[in-house]
Amino acid sequence: MTIHYPNGQQPVQHYNTHNELPTPHQSIYAKRGMSLEDEINHSNQYYLSRHIAVIHKKPTPVQLVKVDYPKRSAAVIREAYFRRPSTTDYNGVYRGYYIDFDAKETRNKNSFPLKNFHPHQIQHMRECVAQGGICFAFIKFTELDLLYLLPASNLFKYWDQQQNGGRKSILRADIANEGYQIHYQLNPRLPYLNAVDKIIAAKA
Repeated sequence: MTIHYPNGQQPVQHYNTHNELPTPHQSIYAKRGMSLEDEINHSNQYYLSRHIAVIHKKPTPVQLVKVDYPKRSAAVIREAYFRRPSTTDYNGVYRGYYIDFDAKETRNKNSFPLKNFHPHQIQHMRECVAQGGICFAFIKFTELDLLYLLPASNLFKYWDQQQNGGRKSILRADIANEGYQIHYQLNPRLPYLNAVDKIIAAKA
């Protein structure tokens, strides 16, 4: 079956929470080569297996293009397309809070282009925040191997400035000052809930 992925993305890899998480004896470098999506999924599996949080990648709707019916009781999908997700990449629950976030990457070294976000994604996060949800964006500078978690409130500020004639990107220095750098470790790969704890504390 031919399946076409939006923007060339690859299917989600599922990890066995007991067998595929690196042990303390494994080098952190053994997991290099993962995409940001893989790193987030792996971390979410760790959090789930320890009953810390329930956060999943949202399923992408599939548009069927060609279906054969070799038997009345069976259908074979010959071609299908994954549609572009309508909102953000991930959602779930942590400490009683609804969590919703997106993950973006850039090869730029000094700034992150705001065009990587779509207006409907920003609007979705605004609506979630208005209902008391915790929203943010992972922003990775791939050439520098630097990863940050930027709270939605800060993202909204730069988005609105852009709409009013301001910069069409966010300086890496500003992301570093206003967000939280996520440092790689063994388990979980991305300990990003530490930053979420700080966002929750700021709401109190």
